[in-house]
Amino acid sequence: MDQQQCIIDTHHITTHTMGRGDLGRGEGKKRLRYMLKDGSCPVVFHQSPGQWSFFLADIFTTLVELRWRVMLLIFCLSYVLSWLFFSVLYFLIAYVHKDLEDHDSAPCVANVRSFTSAFLYSMSTQATIGYGFRVMTENCMVAIVVMTIQALMSCFIDTVVIGITVAKMACARKRAQTVGFSSCAVVNTRDGALCLVWRIADFRRNHILEGTARAQLVRPTKHPSGMISVTYQDLDIQSRHLILATPASIVHKLEPGSPLYSLGPDSLTEEDFDLVVSFTYTGDSTGILHQTRTSYTPADIRWGQRFQDMVQVGRRHYKVDYALFHQTTWVQTPMVSAQEGDRGRPPTTESIVQSQQPFVRSSRKFRRSLADVSEEVVQEAWL
Repeated sequence: MDQQQCIIDTHHITTHTMGRGDLGRGEGKKRLRYMLKDGSCPVVFHQSPGQWSFFLADIFTTLVELRWRVMLLIFCLSYVLSWLFFSVLYFLIAYVHKDLEDHDSAPCVANVRSFTSAFLYSMSTQATIGYGFRVMTENCMVAIVVMTIQALMSCFIDTVVIGITVAKMACARKRAQTVGFSSCAVVNTRDGALCLVWRIADFRRNHILEGTARAQLVRPTKHPSGMISVTYQDLDIQSRHLILATPASIVHKLEPGSPLYSLGPDSLTEEDFDLVVSFTYTGDSTGILHQTRTSYTPADIRWGQRFQDMVQVGRRHYKVDYALFHQTTWVQTPMVSAQEGDRGRPPTTESIVQSQQPFVRSSRKFRRSLADVSEEVVQEAWL
C-alpha cells in the first residue's frame, strides 16, 4: 500500500483502526476519562476536611488560582472597602471634635464637613494623589494616627495586588499551553519490536532546552462492593530527557514487563485505562517549573500507523511543518500483541544468553558450596 495515499488527520476526525472489538463501543454508556485531553481531572470534592480554613491559610495561592474576573472584583472591593472604612473613621473624628457644627473652630481635617468630604479625603490619602482643598492639621493626634495606619494599609494592599497579578500572569499553565502532545498515540514496529509512540512539540520560538517525559498507566477499577480503586503503573520510556528544538517522539517498547505487552489490536478496545503522559521542564525565559500533560484512552491508540514526517533539512535551517503534527499514515504492522509475536518468533542469540544466565549463576554457587564443604572435611580430617 502506498503510504502517501493513506494520510489520516486524527486532529479533526476520529478513526478507529483497532479491530472488530471496537464495533458497538459507543452503544453503551460513555466512558469517563480519568484525565481530560487538556490535562485537567474531572474530580469534584465533597466535604473536604477543613472546608475554607485551608484556603484561607494559603490565601496567596488561593487568589492566584482564582479566575481573572473574580480576582479583579476582589481587588476593587479591597480598595473601595478600605476607603469606606477610613472615611467612616474620619467622619467620626470630625463628629466627636464637633467640626461638622462649628465651622470657625480649628478642625482635625480641614474642609471635612460631611461623610462625602470624608470619603474624598480618605481616597486622596490612600491613592497618594496629593492634598489640595482637604488636608490634615496638627490639632488632633487621633486623626494623625489613623492617617498613618491608612498609609501603611495602602502599601500592603498595593504589594498584594501587584504580587498576585505578576504571579498570575507568569502562571505555569499559560506556558504549558504552548507545549502540546499529539491528539493520538500509535503502535508500530521499530527495530523489530512493537512500540507505542506519541508526539510532543514546543510551539514557541524560544525553545525549551531540556525536559523530562513521563508516562503512567492509570486503571480505575470498580469492585462488586461498590468501592473504586485506582492503580498506577509507570511505563519505561526510551530517551526520557528531551530537547524540544524540534518535535520529538516518545517511545515505549512493548516488551516483557510492560503492562501493554499482552494487548493486541482487538483486546485493546476492551481495556479500560488512561495513559497519562506528562512533560516537566523549566522555562528559559522565566525560570519557572512547568508541566504539560494529557491522556490517551484505548480509543486514542491507532494500531498499525505512524506519524507523518514533519522535519525537513534545509540549507541553513531545519524546517518544521506543524500541519503534519497530528497526521498519521498506515504502515505494515503485525496485528497481534507483542506477547503473541514473541511466541511465534524464533529465539535470538541474546535471548538464549539471557535465559542461560540464571543457570550459570546457580552452577557457580553450587561449585562454591562444594568447595567449601570439601575444605571443611579436609580441616576436620587434619584435626
